[in-house]
Formats: sequence, C-alpha cells, structure tokens
Amino acid sequence: MNDKNNFKYNMSFYYQSTIIYFVVFVIYLVIRGQFIEDSYTLVTKDPIIYFFGIIVLVSLLSLLFNLYKNKHVQIGDDGIHFIDRFKKRNFLFNEMDSIKISKFKSSRISNKAFRLIRIKLNNRRRPLIIRPYDYENQIELLNRFQEIKQRLESR
Repeated sequence: MNDKNNFKYNMSFYYQSTIIYFVVFVIYLVIRGQFIEDSYTLVTKDPIIYFFGIIVLVSLLSLLFNLYKNKHVQIGDDGIHFIDRFKKRNFLFNEMDSIKISKFKSSRISNKAFRLIRIKLNNRRRPLIIRPYDYENQIELLNRFQEIKQRLESR
C-alpha cells in the first residue's frame, strides 16, 4: 500500500520517557556516588537506585515491545485496517454507519491533541474510537477521515 494511506503509531512518547528516565537515573547515580581521591565509588545499597533501575528497564522494555509490535493504520479502498505484528482488524466502509470527528472547545489547549474520531459500526454496540494524535502525520489522517465521512454521508 502507498505511504499516503499508511499511518504508523507515534512512538515519540516512548522514546522521550525512556531518555528522561535514563538521564534521571544517571544523574542520581552521579549524585549518590562518592568521589574519593580521584576515584568514584558507587553506592549500591541504596533502594532508590534499584527503583530507578526498574523504571528505566520497564520503560525500555515497553519501547522495544512497541517497536516490535509495529502498529499502524491502513486506509484502503474497501475500509480501514488496524495492523500490528500479531493481528489485523478490518472495518469495511459498508459496515460503517457514521463517523464523528470531535473538536475540543477550550481555546487554551491545542485542538489537535484531544481530537477523537468515533466510528459507529452497524454490527457493534460501542463505537470504534481513534485518537489521531497517537499516529504519525495526524493532520493527514484527519483529512482522510474527513473524506471518508463525506463519502459515507453522500451514500
């Protein structure tokens, strides 16, 4: 499929959190250690070091797992496909009843971050909810859903 119709899951949160946790861990190690006569001794009996180490490890594992998962959304001619390494979920256009794109009312907060796309399906009780901010190139994703919404309203 072409790149215009593929929207990868945004991994920037995982990268940023892993880097921040690692930097805080290293800064704490440097502050907590002891400099004695041109040598550095690390204090290993501090439980906070272990706590920070566990946080960095969990953050790194979640980053690696989400990279391995390779989540993305494909918008094709027949429907919307949610794809990751383990499964593929297809929602065809003829199964869709309506699409609503919400707008956040407050002027102090960015409209892009809190927008939601709600897709009402014929064979499902609850709507399918997509956060465009969770995917790379969210403006293009919103535009594609606007096109799909117009196509559904015109039939």
